Amino acid sequence: MGVLSISSAYIMPNQPTSEIELLRSAYAAFNARDLDAALALMTPDVHWPRAFKGGFVRGPEDVRAYWIEQGSEIDAQVEPVAFNPEEDGQILVEVHQIVRDRAGAVLADEQVGHRFTFKDGLIQGMEISPL
Repeated sequence: MGVLSISSAYIMPNQPTSEIELLRSAYAAFNARDLDAALALMTPDVHWPRAFKGGFVRGPEDVRAYWIEQGSEIDAQVEPVAFNPEEDGQILVEVHQIVRDRAGAVLADEQVGHRFTFKDGLIQGMEISPL
């Protein structure tokens, strides 16, 4: 499958536009720190990486607790650059990530991959993936 740029106005047929719109909403909610809005886009059994600490959490309330903990130590902004639908139904999102410490010093400024799985129109899981 092809790559869909976030700025692209043309969407190829057979691309999962509803999942891409879901992901755009999730990134916007995360970056606005609207945890309720972001968590509403996830399944009750969501599987989420603790990228900043290692391991995984499961379920929206554990994701919320992780994000609150993360936010007390760092400020992460993740902007999707491209959406790469995969044949198995997953979507690999290329993101530009800037991570700052609480004093505002940049700890990381990099491109990373987030691979998402979906169930019943919601995000079921995310893993960090090499690009």
